[in-house]
Amino acid sequence: MKRNARLRCPFRKGTCEITQKTRRQCQACRLRKCLESGMRKEMIMSDTAVEQRRALIRKKRERIGTQPPGAKGLTEEQWAMIRELMDAQMKTFDTTFAHFKNFRLPEVLSSGHELPESLQTPPGEEATKWSKIREDLSPLKVVSLQLRGEDGSIWNYKPPAEGSGKEIFSLLPHMADMSTYMFKGIINFAKVISHFRDLPIEDQISLLKGAAFELCQLRFNTVFNAETGTWECGRLSYCLEDPAGGFQQLLLEPMLKFHYMLKELRLHEEEYVLMQAISLFSPDRPGVVQRSVVDQLQERFAIALKAYIEYHRPQPRHRFLFLKIMARLTELRSINAQHTQRLLRIHDIHPFATPLMQELFSISDA
Repeated sequence: MKRNARLRCPFRKGTCEITQKTRRQCQACRLRKCLESGMRKEMIMSDTAVEQRRALIRKKRERIGTQPPGAKGLTEEQWAMIRELMDAQMKTFDTTFAHFKNFRLPEVLSSGHELPESLQTPPGEEATKWSKIREDLSPLKVVSLQLRGEDGSIWNYKPPAEGSGKEIFSLLPHMADMSTYMFKGIINFAKVISHFRDLPIEDQISLLKGAAFELCQLRFNTVFNAETGTWECGRLSYCLEDPAGGFQQLLLEPMLKFHYMLKELRLHEEEYVLMQAISLFSPDRPGVVQRSVVDQLQERFAIALKAYIEYHRPQPRHRFLFLKIMARLTELRSINAQHTQRLLRIHDIHPFATPLMQELFSISDA
């Protein structure tokens, strides 16, 4: 068209059938069909216009290439939020657990040893009370512990298979030390987040008290190996022992089921830290004063998570991922309430919580 060339059909005198496959066989018939379809010569771009358009496309591609990894589809504000959370996670959570030291290990009570006095059932105490405590301790009865020494030695602890169930109390001091170590990291994580620091100190304390356990479990899930049923914490490994009821029996315990279900989602690190932020900024925690401010912050983190998933996960395979993540957070909220009640009942019978745990769970010394 731009050359004003006069084309002739060499085949059927202007009656060639033009399809996607045959369009290159006859220029004359192809031009005729274009004109019949409404193509106008004056609308065809000049060589200069074509070059300008190509330059714009190159410039746009270069601009996209300079964006931070994973920023496509996210606003700059959302990317900054994720970057701050990732920085906070890196500074406060070492997956090698290299700084977890001087912890207590459980004493393996042999048949020749008597239970400590604090673990013996006082005369006349209701059997139902101890039955409830044994139920509270049931998750620990399927967890074995392995410690690898720097010299290559291995120390193993397995929960007692028989007995009244009170022997499992020996594992509580170690679990208290691990929980305290994790809680300290979570407190430092929150302090790195600028939005958290901007809140009144009273709200900071209330949010941490409410979310500490949930954030702890989210972090533990990142080191959970669902294939082996093991939390791989550096030199320490916590492994689920297959009980008589088999794997399905394990899933009757909400905490263990939660870790398996969350691990199935195969989340990115960015999704884990956004889950932590959504859990931390929960406006309905007891004692929170600036509820509307916290509610707006939680919504912003949730929207950032949804945007991240929509632009960085192939559709439609992951189209329900955001809803699944929010469902897991709801389950974790319920488990948190159950865990707090368990801890209070156990601590009432056998005090084991560290000062930090007592503060976070509002346990009085009396």
